[in-house]
Amino acid sequence: MSTLRHDLLASFVVFLVAIPLSLGIAVASGAPIAAGLIAAIVGGIVAGLVGGSPLQVSGPAAGLTVIVAELVQTYGWRATCTITLLGGLLQIALGASRVARAALAVSPAVVHGMLAGVGLVLVLAQAHVVLGGSPQQSALDNLRELPGQILDPSTHPALLGGITVLALLAWSRLPRGGGRFGTALRLVPGPLPAIALATLTAWSLGWTAPRVDLPDSLLGGWQAPVMPHGTPHAIVGAVVSVGLVAAVESLLCGVAVDRRRPAGVPRADLDRDLLGQGAANAVSGLLGGLPVAGVIVRSTANVEAGARTRASTVLHGVWVLVLALLCGPVIEQVPLAALAALLMVLGFRLMDTARVRDLRHHREAPAYFATLAGVVVLGLGEGVLLGIGIMAVLALRRLTRLSVRAERLVPVSGDEPGPPRWHVVVEGTLTFLGVPKLTRLLQSVPQGASVDLDLDVDFMDHAAFDAVHQWRLAHERQGGRVDIDEVHETWYEGAVTGDMSSPPKKSPPARWWAPWANRRRRQEAELDGPEVSPSALLLAGVREYHGRTAPLVRPIMAELSMEQKPEHLFITCVDSRVVPNIITASGPGDLFINRNVGNMVPRHGSRTPDDSVAATVEYATSVLDIRTITICGHSNCGAMAALLAGGTEVEHLEGLTRWLRHGNQSLARFLATEHTDEPPLTRLCKINVMQQLDNLLTYPWLRERVEAGEIELVGLYLDLKTANVQVLDRPAGTFVPVPDEVTL
Repeated sequence: MSTLRHDLLASFVVFLVAIPLSLGIAVASGAPIAAGLIAAIVGGIVAGLVGGSPLQVSGPAAGLTVIVAELVQTYGWRATCTITLLGGLLQIALGASRVARAALAVSPAVVHGMLAGVGLVLVLAQAHVVLGGSPQQSALDNLRELPGQILDPSTHPALLGGITVLALLAWSRLPRGGGRFGTALRLVPGPLPAIALATLTAWSLGWTAPRVDLPDSLLGGWQAPVMPHGTPHAIVGAVVSVGLVAAVESLLCGVAVDRRRPAGVPRADLDRDLLGQGAANAVSGLLGGLPVAGVIVRSTANVEAGARTRASTVLHGVWVLVLALLCGPVIEQVPLAALAALLMVLGFRLMDTARVRDLRHHREAPAYFATLAGVVVLGLGEGVLLGIGIMAVLALRRLTRLSVRAERLVPVSGDEPGPPRWHVVVEGTLTFLGVPKLTRLLQSVPQGASVDLDLDVDFMDHAAFDAVHQWRLAHERQGGRVDIDEVHETWYEGAVTGDMSSPPKKSPPARWWAPWANRRRRQEAELDGPEVSPSALLLAGVREYHGRTAPLVRPIMAELSMEQKPEHLFITCVDSRVVPNIITASGPGDLFINRNVGNMVPRHGSRTPDDSVAATVEYATSVLDIRTITICGHSNCGAMAALLAGGTEVEHLEGLTRWLRHGNQSLARFLATEHTDEPPLTRLCKINVMQQLDNLLTYPWLRERVEAGEIELVGLYLDLKTANVQVLDRPAGTFVPVPDEVTL
């Protein structure tokens, strides 16, 4: 019953989002208005029942607007419905072939460039509608005619469009307070009050502006789809464009939704989801609807509204059907200018500048901008092909990218200067093409010098390996010494015995933000001896950070310097052996961390007051809008050992003694549970994680948000000896291994 309540509420929220977007996309596509509603109904019911992503919501998508508009202009509406139907059959064939994940091989730079191009085309076309005119046949024509349209606008449509945009912007900035009113306000999607305000304004003031024109019935005047007239090559290309673009958009949406699915929701089956999308497109094309795809805006609203099963998706389609059948006169009062303004805002959001920053860090921005320009100037299919071509060129360029540098290390301690020591770093892809560059630098190293050679390469062919090996042998024969970092020694054992049958394999490098592999050996060598002070060792690590890691993390840190956007609050112990970023494979800006003795959370109203943890939780959830709180305990915890010993070992430490009182509930829970085969300390360490999660729920405001599904609590346990992490199964009250396959 609780699940049904969540799904029922979520279905209404998604329904309120779907209505204005479906109408607006139909208008922008040049299709009948009813086609948008039919696609929303079929996408909700058919794709919801058959698809493999339970929480993904399907319907008419803005990313397909350009394709559909071109098809309607070229072949007519009824023929476009046939192309949609055939595109659905193509998706069914692809789903049956189990090739869904192959679509994810398309670079995100191309996908986001395509969406940005579609967004720009939408803005240019719908700007004419907002100003009281009609869009032209191409984006360039719309751009060319836009200045004249701006100089001679129609007053009422322009005002209604402005009201819609202002309402959307104002709604997104309304304060979202706590309590039931704030929760309800967060659930109301911005498009609904914006369209409602524009409609009420036009109706109450009697403004003249084109409005939605629905048929007498949803399928009124329905005619069977007809075959398009054109060359077989062009028709096949149209079918493939609709089928593949809708498939890729749906699969990317499914993956994105899968990352945010609540606990207990099954992971997405992408092949089944492709079958569901194909079935929905076939039915939508047959009934006279727009092409259907998974839509991230509606899917995100579904997840945030608390959906638990596919029932919310199906019910949202039912509500659209009921509205279309019973509330046609209300829909016909909606001004087209308001829908066009809504699509303009959606188009601007598709041009997400944050994506450009991310892609620039990965040096893939050229493909993004090439795809964007191609979609605007040439068309969607041509733009995507242009972007894929640019990505292929970039990939080939990376295969030849090689950075080689050398520096002479100057000893910072020692009575007498030792022999010269050189540090050579090779980064990139080391193939026969880079051998001349590498050997030229290696030959410049003086004879007899000690050399640290860092091979930070992602690939090394046989020619490159042989060049490095031969140089090493020659250098060592002349009295030098070569230490090769981050490489299996079996490389060279095989080479010495003459076994050169296969190129070597590089050992897995350390994460780039944590280059601690071989750190102590390297730093001691730099300081010319093992007897160094801890502060000198620390400063040597800082120097290594500046030389190796700082240049790599600088782009990310520059982006995070003004604002942090962590995804998780991570409460763990101060124990030096627990490194949160390592055990979660996360990086800068990902975790908001609170570390204290024993990873404890003082209970609300505790006799021993301490607000440090509560302040962290409040800031994380209320200011940073973090939705996941993790408490991570570990084996051999000193705080838990002190609790087991009754605190006698630390009773002379006043502050620590007071703090350990927050673990009394964990100790009482430990004493009340049955003994198991686990050592007592291990059992207490695990029980402490469970108790601290319960302590979080003693804060009324936090408990309310947890029960509402807005915040998720997670328990982890790190076994230091095996380096394994276990996750708490809260209903069973036990820790279980992390699944081998985790949905990304």
